[in-house]
Amino acid sequence: MKFSPLFLAVSAVLSATTVSANTAANATDNLANHSSEHSSLKEIEVIQVKGSYFNSYKVDNANGALRGNISLLETAQSVTVIPDTVINEQLATTLGEVLANDASLTAGSKQRNREVFNLRGFTLSSSNGYLRDGHQHWSHYQQPIETLASIEVIKGPSSILYGQSGPGGLVNMVTKKPTANSIFNLGLDVDQEGSSRLTLDAGGAITEDESLRYRANLVKQDVTYQREYQNGEQRERERFLGALVIDYDVNEDLLVRFHYDKTNDKAGLDTGAWLDDKGNIIGDDKTIRDMSWAFTDITVENYGVDVNYILTDSWQVKLGYNSQTFERQRFESAPKKPSGFVQGDVYTSKPYDRFDDWQFTTSFIDFTGEFSLTGVEHQLLIGANYLDYYYGQLKVKGESFAYSAGQAEPTRPDISYTTDDSLYTSEYNYYGIYIQDLITINQEWQVMIGGRYDKQSKEGADNESLLPKAGVLYHPSDSTTFYASYSEGFEPQSSETINDDEDLNYGMEIDAMTSQQYELGAKWQLFDDRLLLTSALFDITKTGVLVTEYYQDDSYRTSQVGEQRHKGFEMAAQGAVTDKLFVMASMINLDASYESDEKYTGKTPIDAPEWSASIWSRYELTENLAINAGAFYQGERFADQDNTIVKDAYTRIDLGATYKITLNNTDINLRLNVKNLFDTGYLAGGGTSNVTVGDGISYRLAVQLAF
Repeated sequence: MKFSPLFLAVSAVLSATTVSANTAANATDNLANHSSEHSSLKEIEVIQVKGSYFNSYKVDNANGALRGNISLLETAQSVTVIPDTVINEQLATTLGEVLANDASLTAGSKQRNREVFNLRGFTLSSSNGYLRDGHQHWSHYQQPIETLASIEVIKGPSSILYGQSGPGGLVNMVTKKPTANSIFNLGLDVDQEGSSRLTLDAGGAITEDESLRYRANLVKQDVTYQREYQNGEQRERERFLGALVIDYDVNEDLLVRFHYDKTNDKAGLDTGAWLDDKGNIIGDDKTIRDMSWAFTDITVENYGVDVNYILTDSWQVKLGYNSQTFERQRFESAPKKPSGFVQGDVYTSKPYDRFDDWQFTTSFIDFTGEFSLTGVEHQLLIGANYLDYYYGQLKVKGESFAYSAGQAEPTRPDISYTTDDSLYTSEYNYYGIYIQDLITINQEWQVMIGGRYDKQSKEGADNESLLPKAGVLYHPSDSTTFYASYSEGFEPQSSETINDDEDLNYGMEIDAMTSQQYELGAKWQLFDDRLLLTSALFDITKTGVLVTEYYQDDSYRTSQVGEQRHKGFEMAAQGAVTDKLFVMASMINLDASYESDEKYTGKTPIDAPEWSASIWSRYELTENLAINAGAFYQGERFADQDNTIVKDAYTRIDLGATYKITLNNTDINLRLNVKNLFDTGYLAGGGTSNVTVGDGISYRLAVQLAF
């Protein structure tokens, strides 16, 4: 075998540094990603096209929705796919910046250098709300989006295929894959605060026969935030990412894929701003209540293998395995907001040093087949998946101290989690067996039916469930679909009782959470199938919700409310309006409330606005010059469970422009983005003591080189 010098060079860098890359993706890259999947193991001519972005705003398939390469028009479910074209145009550096393009997702708190999201008003859990290439993914950190080809937002309960998951849906992160054609992209972007991000995205064939291919990413990012500590220091962050994917075509029928990535992410802590009883920020909107020495330091590693084997012309089997290790040190100053606090008052901090160790091991096997039975076409999926979960924690508390604005910052306590000799652990595993059949009765009608048996084994919290899913699709034309569907979800609690001995309801028995959704929808492809329009009506009921109330004396009580019901209507448009104008737009009207509970009936959950909308667009002025414009609207939201504190509605306007130059076969893209053009002041996600303050106007300049 002859190995590519570029591959050897990148491999050497990976072995020395574990740092990875931001992909500066373009139309060539998107074509290559599709051609690298196993469906193209047979020899296919790769055509490289330069120039316009084509219709790279519109994606026709979502692998995560039905665990297969099935058209969105044949999916009886609302799904949004955000392509890497949009990610790159927005110079996005966090998952939150990307998910803002789907109005059904709203941001929750961003405290402690991680992001929380609500989908259709329900919070996405770190343990079961996210997938990566179909694997359940522990997402208690900011995701490395530079490695992603697209993000699929799969709406509604999806437990039939993925096991434990919430009623709002799932976010499936689809990673970039090796390519046969050579890719070498360098990128550098900076902002007005001095933040910088250096990225490399490389790929291509390792061997002359192209049977061995790779994709490698490197990223080094340094961030300076607009908010600052009370001693005048600005909050900072350092991140390194390294990722490598290798594809090997063993023969025409067998593809083996290996992947590895590592993230190091260290940042100062910002647990959010504090609000008064009228929803106003107490003090300056840039002030961080945490001490400047508080930090979080995260190391995440993923490695695994995927196998795709074509058994016959009609059947194939897919196997996947991923091991994820997540280690985090969090040194907290832990400020506590007193009742009735006003600027200048004294507040107490309760510092501690904590080490967390999460280990996620996932695997699956899927058999898929297409066949005809009594004149009816079937696309059948039979599979099973498994998760093994481990969590360990060490924690040492320091002495509490009082502080008020204007005082000298207290020194960092001399404590270390390494002195804790009482390791707390939690373990469980679960597996599920599922079946799904997409039945094509004739050209107009399709039926989707499925079911799953799921079992969790955990000391004190064993659970099992049997879940159904069904859908009917009507296609009056090749470009139109109307559908109706029903699905269920299941989420075991972490224990059978409330086991926090500081909780006022300590020892109370709690039940597993279940959910049901009814959905009606329609999908149309317009303008010669260049623009996809979608709409959906949904009604979701969740039972067994846990709500924690905090009192003035720092005590708290967790209760299990009866029901949480979210009803709503969504619309979206994605694709090309003309040869030069591309759009990605969405809106949602949401009616979310608690039901059948003595205290919370009629109340709306935190961060569940009635109206939300977003639009991002691209207009190509010339072959070399394009402009972008976006608007992101969030309606009024409650900041507390009692619905007495309201966060105002806001609209954020963003602008961008790209100019392309070609020199000596090198494409140079110069990009300028302006975020929050009108310097709108707003509050994003979070409650009264951890709200995220929206950044003011910011500028980001990028240079991207494609060789």
